[in-house]
Amino acid sequence: MFLIIGNDVNRLKIGNRVGIGWQSGSCHECEWCDKGEENMCDKSEPTCVGRYGGFADSIITDSRFAFVIPDKLESENAAPLLCAGITVYSPMKIYGLKPHHKAGVIGIGGLGHLAIQFSASMGCEVTAFSTSPEKENEAKELGAHNFIVSTDNSQMENAVNSLDFILSTVTVKINWTQYINILRKNGKLAIVGASPGNLDVPTLMLLFGQKSIGGSGIGGNPAIREMLEFAARNNIKAKTEVMPMDKVNDALQKVREYKARYRMVLEN
Repeated sequence: MFLIIGNDVNRLKIGNRVGIGWQSGSCHECEWCDKGEENMCDKSEPTCVGRYGGFADSIITDSRFAFVIPDKLESENAAPLLCAGITVYSPMKIYGLKPHHKAGVIGIGGLGHLAIQFSASMGCEVTAFSTSPEKENEAKELGAHNFIVSTDNSQMENAVNSLDFILSTVTVKINWTQYINILRKNGKLAIVGASPGNLDVPTLMLLFGQKSIGGSGIGGNPAIREMLEFAARNNIKAKTEVMPMDKVNDALQKVREYKARYRMVLEN
């Protein structure tokens, strides 16, 4: 998307290639906005919920939520980073993921295939969890060092007490106790996928290992800018299928049928 800017916009220039993610506005006055955590603002404005803009040729937005896309990122690969990319990058940043950490990613889909790339590029030893054994080669091509079939109890048991950080990206029911067991002491389970049901974890499992569970949704503006630069430097790309805007219904049907691998991108 290219710009037409208002008179008071000074951070962007005509000719910039920019992207807008899930969020396109906040109050810029609360404690969360002050800390660069605009995604936590109570007056957060989504880009395409309750307003025009999701499938439009153009959009009006707060300029502070229009991000300059690094030259090394192609538009079709950059677009999903502004939603899925920041969703997985943000909890890694909050946790303080370092090269000496061992990280796990549950699910190899729209979020998971990016999470594997980010955590591997941070220097971590990465373990991918999937119910689909046929995804092993793909997971390792994305940067995973290890692959575990999560429905294989023996593989899950062998992984006990092995990971510092696990990111759950799936939207299916999860045996949370299994994954808490796989965490090492001081380990954290971060949830970004909206799995159904409730968390049912014995409190003693958390107490004696100082383990924790947290959730995360997208990220603040500074984190988004950092994520885009990190992706550009490390050649992190969303796997996409590009379709023209007038084929939007076909693209949505592929998503409904779980045939998208892994993000559908519409092009004007």
